[in-house]
Amino acid sequence: MSHLHDAVIVGAGFGGMGAAIQLHRLGFDDLVILEREDDLGGTWHVNRYPGLAVDIPSSTYSYSFEQNPYWSRLFAPGAELKRYADHVADKYDVRRHMRFGVTVTEAEWDEASATWTVTTAAGEEVRGRYLMTATGFLSQPKLPDIPGIETFRGTTIHTAAWDDDIELTGQRIGVIGTGATAVQLIPELAKVASHLTVFQRTPIWVSAKIDGPVPKAVQRLFARVPLTQRLVRTVGTSVLEVMMVAGVLHFADLRTANRIGENACRAHLRRQVSDPELRRKLTPTYQFGCKRPTFSNDYYPTLQKPHVHLETGTIDHVDETGIVTADGTRADLDVLVLATGFDLWEANFPAFPIVGRDGRELGRFWRETRFCAYEGVAVPDFPNYVSLNSPYSYSGLSYFTTIETQMRHLDRLFRAMRARGADVFEVTQAAYDGFLERMRDLLEPSVFNAGDCSGSRSYYFNQHGEATLLRPTSTVAAFRGAARFPLDDYELRTAPRPVAQGR
Repeated sequence: MSHLHDAVIVGAGFGGMGAAIQLHRLGFDDLVILEREDDLGGTWHVNRYPGLAVDIPSSTYSYSFEQNPYWSRLFAPGAELKRYADHVADKYDVRRHMRFGVTVTEAEWDEASATWTVTTAAGEEVRGRYLMTATGFLSQPKLPDIPGIETFRGTTIHTAAWDDDIELTGQRIGVIGTGATAVQLIPELAKVASHLTVFQRTPIWVSAKIDGPVPKAVQRLFARVPLTQRLVRTVGTSVLEVMMVAGVLHFADLRTANRIGENACRAHLRRQVSDPELRRKLTPTYQFGCKRPTFSNDYYPTLQKPHVHLETGTIDHVDETGIVTADGTRADLDVLVLATGFDLWEANFPAFPIVGRDGRELGRFWRETRFCAYEGVAVPDFPNYVSLNSPYSYSGLSYFTTIETQMRHLDRLFRAMRARGADVFEVTQAAYDGFLERMRDLLEPSVFNAGDCSGSRSYYFNQHGEATLLRPTSTVAAFRGAARFPLDDYELRTAPRPVAQGR
């Protein structure tokens, strides 16, 4: 019988590292972190496209217990996030648990031994007492379903699989998509392309970006007096919180807050785009918050350059040499860039089959019923399983808020098990149902339900038309829930019998 680890963690991004750090704090050291890529960092290792940067202030995008005083800009470039991930892995001694180039194909619970068996693409079986999936919200690239796209003879590249060796200078480049990634990428491509065609299906709300280098004196101050950086972080988080909670989650009661965000974006668009027809094309028809907005100072100016064309006609098909729209307009291309985002609900929840008690498969269960995880982490009939990228788990606008909320939940849960002499946990069906009902009630006044999100094509919405990605509470409420949830919401028990360990 293969060796039994304390826990198997799938994913070596910030979520997986956070889980490992928390398990270390709880006294677990026999961990294995399985990562399909060749290095750690998740999104910040996979994504390397030109212009990559955080889309919220850097001060809020880090673990609160390991702040980085040396961000070079208010919105740090992606390479700095990768270096930060390496720093965390080394400082908190979690790199030694990582195995790279390992693709997980299935995980299955064994009731008799109270263990999880994780199967890899190589046919290896890895066993653990606990299973934690941290495959990220944005881990499965979404490819557009456009007739003929496979026939294109030029170079096709998805932003999540960027190749720095591709020649872009002097090329005719087409970009499909105008989400947050494209808003960062398009200005960079325009600097080198001979002609750039941007194919827009859905415009995005864009506001001014208050960015710039962080002075060395400020970096030194943050390093010497960490409290100063905590204060900046608190202010930044509070601003984002007001935007999120007031304008989006309490839309029905506080429509003025939503209009403030929308009007700020409209004003930014008016300042930068004088042509009324182009401005019309770039103005979303859905309300602010239905789809994640973004910041940019150079996206709109780029679209007005002579060699850049915004195409809003429906793409009919792709052929060997370019793209043809429904009205017959042709764009001949050398390079086709797919900035089409990620497949959250079909391929990401979960990222591979997870089979719990009595053969229940998590993906099928979610799609046939409703997407939910109790407090964003647990599902009935899946003992000793923690889903770290779950429905109703994303809190606030910084992913680190979500990570640390889940770390706090793990701390309370595992300490309770230790106090009761238990080693198996499972959320009760009643607690799960109650949490789902509460989340659905809280979403009623949100912009997703009370506003007009038709046409937004937002990844917040699942196949059932429900916005179940975000937790519809303040971050303070999320932290409080993680620290105070009723322990009776879990059934805690001991494994039926000892499991022999060997190598």
